[in-house]
Amino acid sequence: MPVSDHVNLEQFMEGVKKRNPGQTEFIQAVHEVSQDIFGFIEDKVQYHEAQILRRIAEPDRIVSFRVCWEDDNHNIRVQRGWRVQNNNAIGPYKGGIRFHPSVNESVLKFLAFEQTFKNSLTGLPMGGGKGGANFNPKGKSDAEVMRFCQSFMTELYRHIGPETDVPAGDIGVGGREIGYMFGQYKRITNRWEGVLTGKAIEYGGSQMRPEATGYGAVYFLQNMLKHQGMDVEGHTAVISGSGNVATHAAEKITQMGGKVLTLSDSGGFIHDPDGIDQEKIDWIKHLKNVKRGRISEYVDEFKGAEYHDGKRPWGIAADLALPCATQNELNEDEAKTLVSNGVKGVSEGANMPTTLEGVKVFHDAEILYGPGKAANAGGVAVSGLEMSQNSERISWNQERLGDMLTELMEGIHEKCTEYGSTKGGYVDYVKGANIAGFKKVADAMLAFGVV
Repeated sequence: MPVSDHVNLEQFMEGVKKRNPGQTEFIQAVHEVSQDIFGFIEDKVQYHEAQILRRIAEPDRIVSFRVCWEDDNHNIRVQRGWRVQNNNAIGPYKGGIRFHPSVNESVLKFLAFEQTFKNSLTGLPMGGGKGGANFNPKGKSDAEVMRFCQSFMTELYRHIGPETDVPAGDIGVGGREIGYMFGQYKRITNRWEGVLTGKAIEYGGSQMRPEATGYGAVYFLQNMLKHQGMDVEGHTAVISGSGNVATHAAEKITQMGGKVLTLSDSGGFIHDPDGIDQEKIDWIKHLKNVKRGRISEYVDEFKGAEYHDGKRPWGIAADLALPCATQNELNEDEAKTLVSNGVKGVSEGANMPTTLEGVKVFHDAEILYGPGKAANAGGVAVSGLEMSQNSERISWNQERLGDMLTELMEGIHEKCTEYGSTKGGYVDYVKGANIAGFKKVADAMLAFGVV
């Protein structure tokens, strides 16, 4: 038998750590997936012989570049940009661009690795990639953001394309930033093509894209609940974040008859015992997208709400929890608090928001837990549909896209239950998502031979 057959999980992870020193986020993501994959491939020699998992955990390429731009005071500023192209076995690289001070190579490698499995779960022909820069758009003028985005795209454009790599938005990159980057790409290449998703409707964007990730996370949660004979209606929910994903998750929970108690940002969280209804959600959208304000301002507008400075919302008792802010925002102790408060289901709107220790708490308690690669795949699914619309030069209406998103999330849930169901009736959605996502990519890689 090949030597690779004798490598166990511990030995494999030692190799990952040796090859990626100090990259804690990436190592965490690889370990979380590998502990499920090793059991699945134990008796499948073809995956061992072709070193499939080792190859998926080694990006195809990482592009790193300098981004120079000028601020409003005519100072030259220098940031660092990256694009991690992890795997394109089933389609062009696809994944967002993140602008945030915390961005580094480890974070982007973890996101691109996760994206590979997430995109596979959608059933659409998309590989996995991720990019970004350690640039903070908060507090910057529109002109400064424009100059940065144009400089960023001047370096990135040669590495992307509609058949090669199609970025989208992520933390710090919304419609404004996508517009500036698409404009620069078009200016440089003299081509109008679907090289970015998350565009505005006026220039090739897809309806439902802003809502897709948040709505999709709630649809996945609803599928998990229905599988156990429950429903979102009548349940309370705690949500973290107050950006695009969080506000649309709150919106859909409200539409389904649930009651949202919290939202947050990097400064702290608000708790509204009366519920954050549609009027309040619309106010928060304006606060964040137009005024660029802080969530603490909510308590000045809506009486009865409390603001908890520097804290996260997981201590508030609720039936449902949706972490929609950023990675590792929900730790072991907070997971235990949620469980002791009687949480019935957790659906991740963000990427890897729960630490490995927190995931274990949810698993041991056998609560419904939808990992990000499955629960928040609605965003990239509608991005994939935007790619299709751009290629065909057509536009689908919101009703059709809404139906397609619902069907896609149901399909992802079915794949997770296929590979994650246990004899006792509990569904390990993490295991199910990891194996289902891995199998499609792995089988495509086997078909190509050693490349």
